[in-house]
Amino acid sequence: MLCISSILGYHISMRNFDELGYLISWFTGLTWTLGWRVQVDSEPTDLQIWVVLFVTGIIVGVILSHLLVVRFQTAKIRYSAQKEVEKAKLAERERVRAIYDLISTMTSTLNYSHVLDAALDLGGKILSSSDSPIERICSVVLLFHATENGKTELRVGSARRFTPSDVRIILPGAEGVLYEVISSGEPVLCNEIDQDPELKRFVALRACKVAYLLPLRTGLEAYGVLLFAHPDPEFFTQMKRETLDVAARQAVIAIQNARLYSDLEQEKERMMDIQEEARKKLSRDLHDGPTQSVAAIAMRLNYTRRLLEKDGKAAGEEILKIEDLARRTTKEIRHMLFTLRPLVLESQGLLAALQAMAEKMRDTYDQNVIVDVESKIIPELEMGKQTILFYIAEEAINNARKYAQAAHIWVRLKDIGSQIALLDIQDDGVGFNIGAVDATYDHRGSLGLVNMRERAELVNGVLKIESAEGKGTRIRVLIPMSEAAADRIRRGG
Repeated sequence: MLCISSILGYHISMRNFDELGYLISWFTGLTWTLGWRVQVDSEPTDLQIWVVLFVTGIIVGVILSHLLVVRFQTAKIRYSAQKEVEKAKLAERERVRAIYDLISTMTSTLNYSHVLDAALDLGGKILSSSDSPIERICSVVLLFHATENGKTELRVGSARRFTPSDVRIILPGAEGVLYEVISSGEPVLCNEIDQDPELKRFVALRACKVAYLLPLRTGLEAYGVLLFAHPDPEFFTQMKRETLDVAARQAVIAIQNARLYSDLEQEKERMMDIQEEARKKLSRDLHDGPTQSVAAIAMRLNYTRRLLEKDGKAAGEEILKIEDLARRTTKEIRHMLFTLRPLVLESQGLLAALQAMAEKMRDTYDQNVIVDVESKIIPELEMGKQTILFYIAEEAINNARKYAQAAHIWVRLKDIGSQIALLDIQDDGVGFNIGAVDATYDHRGSLGLVNMRERAELVNGVLKIESAEGKGTRIRVLIPMSEAAADRIRRGG
C-alpha cells in the first residue's frame, strides 16, 4: 500500500506541480487527523491503518518527485550554461584565428593598399563582438602626402563605412585632436568628435560619440594616423585600447616594409631609366663622334687610293690627315670607355678620376677643365657617393663642352662645414634660360638635367642650377656626410 500510494503521489506531483503545496498541506492535515484518531482509539481499525499508510505514501511520492524535478531542472540549467560557455569559447577562438590570419596577411604582403586594408580589418576584428557588431565601427587610415610647396597634408589611404565624399577630404592636421596625436606621438581618446575642427568634416563620424586615434610612427618617420570610432561613448575600454595599440605597432611595421619595397621598386625603375638614358647617350655620342670619324676615314682612304695614281705627294699629305683623324677617333672612343667605367675611380678615388677626366677632355676635345678638390674631404665620402659625384661632374662637363661653348670649366669640391660637402661645376659659356628649358624638357631627347637631379637624390643631396643667357652656368650639389646633415638638408636648413 505504501509503494502504491508513493507512485500515485509521484504522478500527482508531476502532473500538477503548481498545486504541490496545497496537496502536501491537505494530506498532512488528513494524516494528522487520522493519526490523532489512532492515538484516541486504543485499538485502531484496519481502515485507519490503511488510510495512514496510503496518505504517507502519497506525501513521500510527492516529496521524491519534487526532489527529482528540482535536480533535473538544475542539471538542465547547468547544461545550457555549459553550452553557452562552449559556444562563446568557440566564437572567441574563431575571432582570435581571424585576427592571427589578418596579422599574417598584413605582415606578409608588400602591397601598400593591401596593408592599409588589413590594418582596418584587423582593428575591426579586435573591436567587434556580439554586443557590438563590426557594422557599427567606423575606421580610417589617414596618410601624410607632400604638397608642391613642401608642406604635408593628411589624405584618406583606406576607410571602412565612410562615404565617397569623406574619402576625398584632405586635412591639414594642424589643429584639434589630429594635431595632438601627430605632435605627441601618443594615442588619444576623443569624446567630442562633433566639436573637433577637422574630424567634424567627416559625415560618417557624425553618428559616433567617441574616437580612438593612434599615430602610425616609427622613430622620426611618421606615416599618418589610424582612427576608430563608435556610437557608444563607453565603447573603447582599457583592454580594447591596449589591444589596438599592439595592432597599430604591427601596422606600422607592415606599412614601413611596404613603403620600403615601394621605394625599392621605384628606385629600380629609376635606375633602369638611367641605364636606358646612358645607352641612348652612348648611342648619340658614337653617332656624332667615332661613327662620323670612321665614315670620314673610309671616304678619305678611297680618295687617297685614287690620288696615288695621279699625285703621290698630295696622297702622302692626305694619309697624314687620315692618320690624325684616326688618332682623334681612338681618343674619343677611349674617353667614352673611360666615362662608362672609370677604373681609376675604383682604384685611386674621386680626385684622381676627376683629374684624369680633365686631361682626357684637353687631349680629346681641347677643352680646358680646371679641377680644385680639397683632398681631406675624399676619405669622408663613401665610394658609392664618390662614384655618383663623378658622374654628376662628367654630365655637367659634357653639357658645357657641347652646348655652352665655354673656354673654361671649373670643378670644385670642398667642405662648407656642418658635415656638408659642396660640388661646384661652373663654366664661362653662353648660358641658357632655365625656365624655357624646363618647360620644353619633356619634348627633348636628352635627360641630362634629370639624371643629375636624380643622382643627387641618391646621396640625399640637393642640386641647384644657376644660369642666364650670356652669363655662363653654375651647378652646385650639396652632399650630406651624416644623417643629421641629411635631415637638415631635407628640411631646408
